[in-house]
Amino acid sequence: MSCGSLKTIFYGKTSCGYQRFKCKTCNRAFTFHNRKNKIHRERRWFELWIVEGYSVRQLTQISRRGIWKIKQVKNYWLSRTPKTIAPDFKSVKHILFDGTYFKHENCLMVVMDSVANKVIGQNYHLRENYLTAFNLFKELANKGVSPMSITIDGNTSVIRAIKAVWPEIAMQRCLTHIQRQGLSWLRKFPKIQASKDLRRLLVCLTDVKTHKDKEIFINNFRVWEKKYGRYILSLPPSEKVHSDLRRTRNLIIRALPDMFHYLDNRNIPATTNKIEGYFSRLKSIYRQHRGLSKSKRKNYFDWYIFFKNIN
Repeated sequence: MSCGSLKTIFYGKTSCGYQRFKCKTCNRAFTFHNRKNKIHRERRWFELWIVEGYSVRQLTQISRRGIWKIKQVKNYWLSRTPKTIAPDFKSVKHILFDGTYFKHENCLMVVMDSVANKVIGQNYHLRENYLTAFNLFKELANKGVSPMSITIDGNTSVIRAIKAVWPEIAMQRCLTHIQRQGLSWLRKFPKIQASKDLRRLLVCLTDVKTHKDKEIFINNFRVWEKKYGRYILSLPPSEKVHSDLRRTRNLIIRALPDMFHYLDNRNIPATTNKIEGYFSRLKSIYRQHRGLSKSKRKNYFDWYIFFKNIN
């Protein structure tokens, strides 16, 4: 107040919905402005845009601001990186890793704590390869992350990077990836009897819940291998159906030693479905923000992960 008087009364509201006051001494109308509240409101609008996928037009209705103002707020926060809240890295013992591509351009790689369901590390690069995975794992190791297990999809470059950073870690192969890839190679209605029998075996893979189920699966695969192993190797590799059958066989043989670690420790996830669901939700919202420039995508993903971790 210009006169310094404390005699004030409520005097309606502004067009934006803010409380207006009037001084009884000098008859001047005024409003109070709190910058901290302003920043808090604008970040809340930005969070709705990032996490819930609200459009700019929806935010104008919620905030009673114009389109230009909402775009200004969005660009302001996107030009900054979030101040991440560091978790207790030493307590993280079981993690999941996976990567996903956006329109076959760049890849977002994520490391998640399987117990807390929080992302503890991410990297946005051109592709998922040894170098990018190694840098991500090395950064986490330098922060004190020393996990007992990691659940992965089976990318050989990623496996080499894991062994280079954590040589003693137990690598659990994702059963869903093995099953999905194997069934894809075997076809839905295979003609070869070996493919039919192997397909029936793969369908039951995700139903392995106990050590007894594990022994049944391994024994059934050994019986299948004894019956069809040499026959498959004798098939001409030029035929696509034959080469895919051979690939499925090799996939199971190589993954078998690391397929059932989860039976020894209930905290080890058998699949990477948690991250798959995380990516599914992220992509669904990301598609609603078409036209986001490449220079802002990394910060967009960083903010999305930040808001998901704190909520």
